[in-house]
Amino acid sequence: MIVTLTPNPSVDRAITVDALLRGEVHRASDVRVDAGGKGVNVARAVTAQGGSAIAVLPVGGPEGRLLEELLDAAGVPRRSVPIAGAARMNISVLEPDGTTTKLNEPGPTLDAEEVEALLAETTASATDAAWIVGCGSLPPGAPEDLYAQLVARARAAGARVAIDSSGAPFAAAVAASPDLIKPNHEELAELVGHDLPTLGDVRAAATELVSGGIATVAVSLGGDGALLVTADEALHARATITAAVSTVGAGDCMLAGLLHGLSRSLPASDSLAEGVAWGAAAVTLPGSRVPSRADLHGIPVDLSHTPPAALALGQR
Repeated sequence: MIVTLTPNPSVDRAITVDALLRGEVHRASDVRVDAGGKGVNVARAVTAQGGSAIAVLPVGGPEGRLLEELLDAAGVPRRSVPIAGAARMNISVLEPDGTTTKLNEPGPTLDAEEVEALLAETTASATDAAWIVGCGSLPPGAPEDLYAQLVARARAAGARVAIDSSGAPFAAAVAASPDLIKPNHEELAELVGHDLPTLGDVRAAATELVSGGIATVAVSLGGDGALLVTADEALHARATITAAVSTVGAGDCMLAGLLHGLSRSLPASDSLAEGVAWGAAAVTLPGSRVPSRADLHGIPVDLSHTPPAALALGQR
């Protein structure tokens, strides 16, 4: 069982246009609506692959009701925490070359009682859970240490905890030493306070975090794959895809696949390869659709136990 907490979920509307031109009227060639937010995406991906997950999320307003309907239609078990405000709606504009432009709303303001209800519901849902996962940005009103609080509560519940966020909430969570973190390249650079132009630089930063008490650091690197670092090993995996459609949620699917492998006690190498395959498959799908088992066929993953330190990142 993987239990995810998404403090700021969204209804994700993906609109496909021939080309995005500022100030012009566009006619969409396709529109897709999904339940969104990083933790929601993790739960959706695990469920789509036949795994067991529960999504905990705040729900309010008509957008919140639509979120529930979308999760129910996808067969994702959920624990809805009622809030006074309305859930947000995020818009992604997709172009044929794979370019994705995102417009994200801030989300509803949560009060102290609503935050406490979210944390309490997450730990209550985590009986016998292999992982508790805190993902995404925080909505207005949420305390900066929300994920740090989640780490403490997950430990008390006897579950391993993974965090995927950014900025000050992520830094506070890292200081609480979760079992696993999954920043992307930019989030890791922000966390350590300097640029990381090569894979060797990313490995050095991840190794420093492991030395500071994080058991596993998994860094998603877009087209350059992903790097996983523990006290015992460093692994790099990269998948090959022929055409990118949408990058929305790809990192979330990568984390879902990684945790799905680790929760089944697979070796770190196999779990990383599974995560990279899930993330790569997500890039080939429209909007924030998560991959099914069939979508994973034909996606080769190259795994290296000796990551190429000189690899310059983001050069594609």
